[in-house]
Amino acid sequence: QVQLVESGGGLVQAGGSLRLSCAASGRTRSIYSMGWFRQAPGKEREFVARINWSGGITENADFVKGRFTISKDNPKNTGYLQMNNLKAEETAVYYCAARTGSRYYIGRDDNDYWGQGTQVTVSS
Repeated sequence: QVQLVESGGGLVQAGGSLRLSCAASGRTRSIYSMGWFRQAPGKEREFVARINWSGGITENADFVKGRFTISKDNPKNTGYLQMNNLKAEETAVYYCAARTGSRYYIGRDDNDYWGQGTQVTVSS
């Protein structure tokens, strides 16, 4: 089992920045990739970014457009999402998720483990 705990959310003005963290514990050696997702009120959860845990290859949603950067610190078993130039419509609960690579995954939203989420509120 892998446990994921997000932190770093909060209230920020439009145009501001936040850095989210996702601390992994448990069987961290089984992590193959870590992703970030978000869910706004009344909307479906959407993919933000993913990073390969060993090689560091990243995948980003189109709306990231250079504003968000996903990264990791393997010795700390922690992933990060640096978000710059935030917009009010990006207010959401942000989740991290991990894949172990041990099975076939159906869609980006299919992951083995999920964190509890951290609230990001962007005021206009």
